[in-house]
Amino acid sequence: MNNKFLVHGLLITVMTFGLFVTASGADDGPIVQRAGGVPYVSGGVGDESLQRLRDHASEFNLKLVFAMTSGAHLSAVRVTIADAKGSTLLEAISDGPWFLAKLPVGKYRVVASYAGKALEQSVAVDATMLRTVDFRWDHE
Repeated sequence: MNNKFLVHGLLITVMTFGLFVTASGADDGPIVQRAGGVPYVSGGVGDESLQRLRDHASEFNLKLVFAMTSGAHLSAVRVTIADAKGSTLLEAISDGPWFLAKLPVGKYRVVASYAGKALEQSVAVDATMLRTVDFRWDHE
């Protein structure tokens, strides 16, 4: 009788795990988040994550790329985007070297902070073209 319960429990565990794996792999798109009303996605750690972001990049108009000057990609970069008036629209932490955002047409100040060092760039975005901005930190 104990073997029946063990087999039954194992079967339920396998079935549950199988459903979880199927459900998690069913949506190939990145998870869109919002900060201050601005939709964004981030990631790009690993080939699969990078490909998902590439596949959906056309849905956004700003792409930020984070790396060391050596070329090593970075994650856990704090991103702050402010409009031309200085009002902060978005504050978030990037999950990888790519950060994609969908902003209203306009001019923005983007501050990216990593390991206590902030880099700042001005950027203008339009409605149809993906604008790419690279942030590169020097070795310390």
